[in-house]
Amino acid sequence: MLRELHFRPDETQAALALVERELERVPNQLIPRQVFLFSGHRVDTPTRPEPRFPPERAALAGQRIAEALDQLGAAPGNLALCQAAAGGDLLFLEACVRRGLRCQILLPFAEPEFVERSILPSSEGERWRERYYAVTSQIKDPPRIMAVELGDAPKDSDAYVRCNLWLLYTALAFGIDKLRFLCLWNGGSSDGRGGTSHMYEEVKRRTGRVTRIDPADLTARLD
Repeated sequence: MLRELHFRPDETQAALALVERELERVPNQLIPRQVFLFSGHRVDTPTRPEPRFPPERAALAGQRIAEALDQLGAAPGNLALCQAAAGGDLLFLEACVRRGLRCQILLPFAEPEFVERSILPSSEGERWRERYYAVTSQIKDPPRIMAVELGDAPKDSDAYVRCNLWLLYTALAFGIDKLRFLCLWNGGSSDGRGGTSHMYEEVKRRTGRVTRIDPADLTARLD
């Protein structure tokens, strides 16, 4: 997994032995019973030609995400992993915070750049920025920044693809049997590389535990 992320491949083997020793020392209470991984559409920008996730559907989408988490048994002692873009990500994080999950945000860029790219362009971007800071203020662990954690990416890599894999491999590190993937996705192709469709395909290749909420009708289904 580390090699796919292009993270110092020459040092990977030695690092794995170190990680295994350290995991044996982790207190049992810090090992999650379930790991909830999320990926979802951003709220549409004001100039989007064809609506995909309009802002007026955000409140209902938040309810459906919360209901799906309850059906999957989300509770304290679980871990939640995602980015924090305007829309699905923040709705997921808000629901997880309310349920007492430990949340960890992984960002493809430094926080100011992420806010500029993935929050402010959305409809009602200023309000979503307020929600971003409101939810992150309730999360004990600060957002982890990809360049800081993994080092500089190769020139031909895509930041969003790399961050998707980083999120997925972080979740899988706790055991594939613990992974619960929840997505807010219409089933179509993404606007660019590294979107929800990419994460969905990567998860499906490894596990069948996928709960998908379609923003068009906001019904949840097990894929």
